[in-house]
Amino acid sequence: MSETPLRNGGQILVDALLQHAVDTVYCIPGESYLPVLDALHDARSIRTIVTRHEGAASNMADAYGKLSGRPGICFVTRGPGATHAANGVHTAMQDSTPMILFIGQVESAFKGREAFQEVDYRQMFGSLAKWTTEIDDIRRIPEIVARAFAVAQSGRPGPVVIGLPEEVLFGTATVADCAPARTIASAPADAALAELRERLARAERPLLIVGGTGWNAEACKALQRFAAANGLPVAASFRRQDLFDNRDEHYVGQLGFGASPRLTERVRDADLLLVLGSRLSETPTAGYTLVESPQPRQALIHVHADASELGRVYRADLPIQAGMPQIAAALADLEPLAERPWAQWTSTARADYLAYSTAAQTPVPLDGVDLAQVVHHLSQTLPDDAVISNGAGNYAVWVHRFYRYRSPRSQLAPTNGAMGYGFPAAIAAKLRDPDRSVVCFAGDGCFMMYPQELATAVQFGAALIVIVVNNGMLGTIRMHQEREYPGRISATALHNPDFVALARAFGAHGELVERTEDFAAAFLRAQASGMPALIELRTDPRQITPQARLN
Repeated sequence: MSETPLRNGGQILVDALLQHAVDTVYCIPGESYLPVLDALHDARSIRTIVTRHEGAASNMADAYGKLSGRPGICFVTRGPGATHAANGVHTAMQDSTPMILFIGQVESAFKGREAFQEVDYRQMFGSLAKWTTEIDDIRRIPEIVARAFAVAQSGRPGPVVIGLPEEVLFGTATVADCAPARTIASAPADAALAELRERLARAERPLLIVGGTGWNAEACKALQRFAAANGLPVAASFRRQDLFDNRDEHYVGQLGFGASPRLTERVRDADLLLVLGSRLSETPTAGYTLVESPQPRQALIHVHADASELGRVYRADLPIQAGMPQIAAALADLEPLAERPWAQWTSTARADYLAYSTAAQTPVPLDGVDLAQVVHHLSQTLPDDAVISNGAGNYAVWVHRFYRYRSPRSQLAPTNGAMGYGFPAAIAAKLRDPDRSVVCFAGDGCFMMYPQELATAVQFGAALIVIVVNNGMLGTIRMHQEREYPGRISATALHNPDFVALARAFGAHGELVERTEDFAAAFLRAQASGMPALIELRTDPRQITPQARLN
């Protein structure tokens, strides 16, 4: 057996990442973790993606975690680098995404003196991350990295933040590598499955709600078999539409912003909710009114991978701790119910969804591009595995309403409503799988959070297409203003750059579309360019949502 070599902390850390089969890291370089950057120079199996903003780097790491089910890895420097990256950590926490953020830290001897760029990460990220720690002994690097991977992926996945003091990275030690962490997931007990089937047999108006993370393609297929075998209507939790094929006759829509009023009424009218993976947080429950806390009006079967989520907000009639692949496989193996009195309930819900999600011609002509027709066109023409990303803003309501997702891990959308998320996420998606079509929707305000990442896309050859929906304002806030303070516009008007010129200045393909009928050809040209591409859509600022207009 060969002796363990003497290594500095940066090399020990990178070797720990290699032990865990890390293939990509997202970063902004900083002097606080120079030994890590040096070790990455020789780690040929790890691709280092240098972004132009730490917030974009952390969002890319989150997107990687969503797409792969494994922790996205991000490195940023101390102080301002950490505060910038906090955005992606908050998204990963609320979205239950596995992620590990490594942050440089001041030398331990300087702590407590407000040294240059000093931040107490345990305090800063205490409620933002699933676990926050600092490595204070070089010999513990392999141990703590292995634990970070286990924590990030176990139970309810989430972000881990690790501080890296300077002397730990620059110091040297002889320390053995740790074996990669292995995560475990609970399987549902036989007694719980029997009770679930019994409760379902007694229901007249059941509704299955699917959400959360931890799903894979096999689990999604198993869930589809269970729903088909029992004729169950299936609704997706907020921004989890890719967990169930929207073309399936049992899919009835998504809950959250822009949800169909008939679907939300159906949640209220249900006599049994079978909830798989979702926390049933504020957004899909319309402020905890569709499903009341602590005791819902409906009978509730709540299945979640993390025991701490069961009973935290709701008192379920039947709580079950189980991983999503485990519960989906078990449900698919259950004997289908012979009596299903909800057949009409399901078919009506499906008809309501089709009517709500079908883009009709606007009765009153719009100025500029009809976004509903754009989304419908892409839904009809993009491959089934195309990745659709977005950030936050009213424009996303059109995407969620009119795009029909067909395959798992094809929707990158932050459930915490983070503006700017979609564009960095799309870059990460295209870099991870260059053969997949990747389309980002961004409002003009949303896109301007991270427009500089056009440079990242061009530098690394991420040939995604970003569609900038330009209505010259922050539409969501304007909508709320009109409701609360009609006619008193404040702080929501935007003066935008020439988006096409901006894209071309970075070396990307750029086009302006001002009429709906011109979009399809412009999109084909963007695809054919083989470059990162931006299409600006000029839309009518009066069309504040698909169904509401400003005076």
